[in-house]
Amino acid sequence: MARVAARLSTDGKQSTHPVDEVLPLPKLALYGFQHVLAFYAGAVIVPIIVGSALKLSPEQLVYLINADLFTCGIASIIQAWGIGRIGARLPLIQGVTFTAVSPMIAIGLGAGGGTAALLVIYGAVITAGIATFAFAWLPAKAFRTVMRLFPPVVTGTVITVLGIVLIPVGLNDAAGGLGSPDFGEPKNFAYAGGTMLFILVLMKLGKPFLSSIAILLGLVVGTGVAFLLGDAKFGDVGNSDWIGVTTPFHFGVPKFEWFPIVLMLIVMLITMVETTGDTYAVGDIVGKEVDSETVARALRADGAATALGGVLNSFPYVAFAENVGLVRMTKVKSRFVVVAAGVFMIVLGLLPKAAAIVAAVPHGVLGGAATVMFAMVALAGIQTLGKVDLKEEKNALIVGVSLAFALLPATVPVFFTKHMDADLSSLLNSGVTLGATAAIVLNLIFNGMAKDNAHDAPEAGARALAEAEADTAPGSGATIPEAPAAVPAQAASPAPSAEKADDADPTPSPSAP
Repeated sequence: MARVAARLSTDGKQSTHPVDEVLPLPKLALYGFQHVLAFYAGAVIVPIIVGSALKLSPEQLVYLINADLFTCGIASIIQAWGIGRIGARLPLIQGVTFTAVSPMIAIGLGAGGGTAALLVIYGAVITAGIATFAFAWLPAKAFRTVMRLFPPVVTGTVITVLGIVLIPVGLNDAAGGLGSPDFGEPKNFAYAGGTMLFILVLMKLGKPFLSSIAILLGLVVGTGVAFLLGDAKFGDVGNSDWIGVTTPFHFGVPKFEWFPIVLMLIVMLITMVETTGDTYAVGDIVGKEVDSETVARALRADGAATALGGVLNSFPYVAFAENVGLVRMTKVKSRFVVVAAGVFMIVLGLLPKAAAIVAAVPHGVLGGAATVMFAMVALAGIQTLGKVDLKEEKNALIVGVSLAFALLPATVPVFFTKHMDADLSSLLNSGVTLGATAAIVLNLIFNGMAKDNAHDAPEAGARALAEAEADTAPGSGATIPEAPAAVPAQAASPAPSAEKADDADPTPSPSAP
């Protein structure tokens, strides 16, 4: 089956670093640190935005960032390494979800801001994490029923929306970072363009190893050039403490209030769609079959990480789409690279000086690398949509209208800020929320519930290919039939039911016809 899975990977080539391979320590360290740098901006931006909105002191803000990094490391190790039936065992980095930013600010401001607001937020986060964890333990039949809401037309749309919504984040960094005094200055775009060009040249001309660390080298070289020109500042490194240990309930005992809890539960419903899409996307990239149990394990890791985040002074967690794009670009598919990245993040969370060094990467340099990766996230969604018959008008409408909804908050923000109740705005003022909701609702209207988990189509194809190989092995006397034309997943004949497929022996029978 490993040979079959390799054939079904998105790049059509067998990976030199399969998903379960433990690489030599130097490579693990390099690839893992690259994941950290690629993920760092997205990791720290949420506590920065939320902390600033709640008027926290600089010291409290630094504590939030370190707590976030520390918890990200633990969560990523749980997701990639796996503990029992928790964790997808795929190269998925866990990070704080952008979807929760507006609701958390609304909750915090409603609670009066400051650390008192954090206590209300953490109560909602802990409750939502426990609820997500419990949901993912539903009986297999019930969970498969829920997964029928997420055929490729939905998950592909959600991943594409994630990439499209994230690209402006990268472009804002390329411009110098929103709110910075030099935002939009030509020098920032010069750093971004130079970093992007360097990465693309390495990807095109570099040897396989250099191509696989192109993002890391781009960030290092870009920061080096900025330092020589006086635009990379390392002064905060000297002012930071050497050790900063995150302790549970640092700001006090959480408070549990019903409206913040309801709001956070809705946020976690959206993040479950994100994680589901990212799990299928990375499964396609690494050539590993993803079934409903894999998704359930990924969601359990999300729930556990979110509950842990509330305890350790952090926020809701989700499988980070940014790093899915990095796996796609580098073709380094080993999940143990993410485990190494998790170790680095824990260290950064304990060493404020080390975190300050990484934080010194200029926005322009970071934006150049991030824009490339976010574009690759959108591409991963488009590849998932390749399983869908988009010549069918109803599927095309689902994708097109969902993309339009996703662009509404960024295009017409005044609709949410001036003409909508503050509580409702905090929920709906998100491209991911609107795009994902539109995809699910429109799919139910046009297609109804999927008869089976449509993502099982590649698994069925893999089994058929394995059986064909068994039949055409030397001595079998069989001939190789001409391959039929490809049929989009949703246009194909219904596959066997998910229940029967799960109960069946996945090993092809040697006597299969």
